Amino acid sequence: MRSPSLRRLLVLLALAVVGLAPDARAAVAPGQPAPDFTVTDIAGQKHALSAYRGKIVVLEWLAPGCPYVLRHYRSGNLPATQSAALADGAVWLQINSSAMGDLDLAKTEEWRKKNGVAPAVAYIRDEAGQLGRAFGAETTPHLFVISADGKLAYQGAIDDQPSASLANTVHAHNYVKAAIAALKAGRPVETATSKPYGCGVKYGAAP
Repeated sequence: MRSPSLRRLLVLLALAVVGLAPDARAAVAPGQPAPDFTVTDIAGQKHALSAYRGKIVVLEWLAPGCPYVLRHYRSGNLPATQSAALADGAVWLQINSSAMGDLDLAKTEEWRKKNGVAPAVAYIRDEAGQLGRAFGAETTPHLFVISADGKLAYQGAIDDQPSASLANTVHAHNYVKAAIAALKAGRPVETATSKPYGCGVKYGAAP
C-alpha cells in the first residue's frame, strides 16, 4: 500500500503534468480559418493576416542554425520555392519562434543574403512564441499555406524527402509548390497535411 506522502507526491506530479497542457501545441486543421495575427518584421513593417485577404500567404518557420533549414537554402530549394510563390502573387513570411540563439538584425540580414532568401520575404521574430503556438509550428522548417479566403490549405514539411541529400532535395515532391498550384487552379489541395521534419522549435515559457 502506498504511503500518504507517496500518494500526495503522485497527485502533485499529476497536477504538474496537467499544468503543462495549455502549452501543448495544437495544429490548425486544414480547411479551417487560420488564426489572425498582426506582427512587425525586423524592418519595422507590420503584417496582418486579415490585410492579405485575397492573396495566398505562406508561413515558413525557421532557425538560422538548423542544418535542415540550411540544407534547403544551400540546395536552392527554399529560395526557388519562395521566388515561385512570390511570382504567383503570394505573400511569404519567415518566422523564428525560437527562444534561444537568435541572430541580431545585422547578422540576420547577412544570413538572408548569404542564403539567397528572396528579397520580398519578410522576417518575423516571434520571441514569445505566440504565433508559433497559435499555428502549432513544431519544426524548422515547418510550412503553412493559407488560401486567399484565409483558410489553412496546407501544413507540414516542404517536401517528401526528410533524409535526402543536397543533390536530391531539388528533385523531391514539393508540397508547398503543389499546394499553391492547386489553389491557383481552383483545385483541392491533394496533400493538405504532412509530417514536418527538421529541428524542433525551441519555445520558451508560455507568456
